[in-house]
Amino acid sequence: MKVILLADIKGVGKKDEVINSSDGYARNFLFPKKLAVEANAENMSKLKAKNDSNAYKKSVEKEEAQKIAEKLQNITLTIPVKAGENGKIFGSITSKEIADNLKDQYKIEIDKKKIDLKEPIKALGGLSVNIKLYEGVIGTLKVQIKGAN
Repeated sequence: MKVILLADIKGVGKKDEVINSSDGYARNFLFPKKLAVEANAENMSKLKAKNDSNAYKKSVEKEEAQKIAEKLQNITLTIPVKAGENGKIFGSITSKEIADNLKDQYKIEIDKKKIDLKEPIKALGGLSVNIKLYEGVIGTLKVQIKGAN
């Protein structure tokens, strides 16, 4: 019997997957626990509409991520920090501070987890930081650390 899974089931399949299961397994386990529905024409059309909707949402999100990546290409983010005489800064600049400054200065909100910073910045100067905006879309942001007393 063909069924559409409504949840991930270990060893059977993932959510929204159409699988073949034995009649007894479907009737006695999957259907009573609301883990699956029969793959009839109505349910298949609902599944197709749901998949089409998800594909459209993903394409819109990817387009937005590409637009943000283009904006980031032209931005040089300047972060003023207290620094010593030899160019070392007091403390360090983390991805959270980069995200906060980007929001304050350019009104671009990016989650700090998406900023690919190997280790916190501890010196004055400029560098490029990669930002993972979406699957397959990576933006590059130029960051300038300036000493301010």
